[in-house]
Amino acid sequence: MMNTRVIILAAGKGKRMGADVPKPLVPIAGRPMIAHLLDSVIASGVDAMPVVVVAPDSQDMFADALHGLCAFAVQQDQLGTGHAVMSAKDAVGSAGRVVILYGDHPFIPAETLRELVALHDKLPNAVAMLTSTVPDFTGKYEAFKGWARVVRDASGEVIAIREAKDCTDDERAIREVNPGIYAFPAAWMWERLPQLGNANASGEYYLTELFTLAFAEGMAVVTADADPLHVMGINTPQELQSAEEIFSLNREQK
Repeated sequence: MMNTRVIILAAGKGKRMGADVPKPLVPIAGRPMIAHLLDSVIASGVDAMPVVVVAPDSQDMFADALHGLCAFAVQQDQLGTGHAVMSAKDAVGSAGRVVILYGDHPFIPAETLRELVALHDKLPNAVAMLTSTVPDFTGKYEAFKGWARVVRDASGEVIAIREAKDCTDDERAIREVNPGIYAFPAAWMWERLPQLGNANASGEYYLTELFTLAFAEGMAVVTADADPLHVMGINTPQELQSAEEIFSLNREQK
């Protein structure tokens, strides 16, 4: 297996949560939600010292909360997910593959991370990603309504990752969504990140634009299916309450 480094993006402000700490540090089951994710990354064997990307004003808070579980990189300006990953380049160092995760996804099992890496091992020059198919967009799945859709052709090949706001009505009905969990060939990714543009309403550099480049180059994009509840993000107080309930249920089932 090629040398793999994990980057966890945690520099966002998380304003919808309304907390007085960065969103990944909001506790679930008595621990920062990102700590649960770090447990899974380390248990998976994929990377023993993942790199967490933080904002300049929150590095001390993360360092105090995570007690040596990870390394850190600082995103000096909040210019989007692509810019955040680029901010971690020096901290990542030499690697054949880079796995991207988000600090507000506390439920990803170690086995799911191993499956993603195993998939990429089979096609190391491709981009591998997790996708998730929801039964509908109601109830506990309502939050997935705003996630990007995975668009496939008649043969089942991925041909686009379409942000929900840009979807046609037919695309918006697609139930396969993108959690934003990827494995990239490291050299390809570092070469392409500087090519990302920010000609969008937010003026930010989006990591998903790497897929536009990959499709244009005829690069394969391969997928593994993940349980929606394993890849759910926590963005609001309501989702935080749901997360606490899921953790309680998981403890009862053990």
